[in-house]
Amino acid sequence: MEELTLTTPALLFSAISLIMLAYTNRFLAYAAVIRNLHDKYLVQQDESLIEQIKNLKLRLNLTRWMQIFGITSLLLCVLTMFLIYIKQPMLAIWIFGIALLLLIISLALLIKEIQISTKALKLHLSDIEKHLNA
Repeated sequence: MEELTLTTPALLFSAISLIMLAYTNRFLAYAAVIRNLHDKYLVQQDESLIEQIKNLKLRLNLTRWMQIFGITSLLLCVLTMFLIYIKQPMLAIWIFGIALLLLIISLALLIKEIQISTKALKLHLSDIEKHLNA
């Protein structure tokens, strides 16, 4: 393997920062939708609202884990840079590898969350299509 330099983990900073911004936006959007559904449920205890809230709760948990793995990946990148700075290249390589694995897990969770979101939206569209076809 080529030598690991300070610029290698530093390259991930902008990518991870943008990913974290996207995750935070998802989280805030889910929070707003959950609050809205909660208010609707207080007015009308509809079973479909409970199912939607359960779906959003799952997606919110996935987003939380996406954020945790992403932030931990960023922290390990910073630790990698510190280890390179104090001339601990072997440990830096291992820590950077772990950071990459955590980033992969974070992105895999994003794929899972997108699949759940898409399935939920398809259910909403199928309800509308039933009314249009009737």
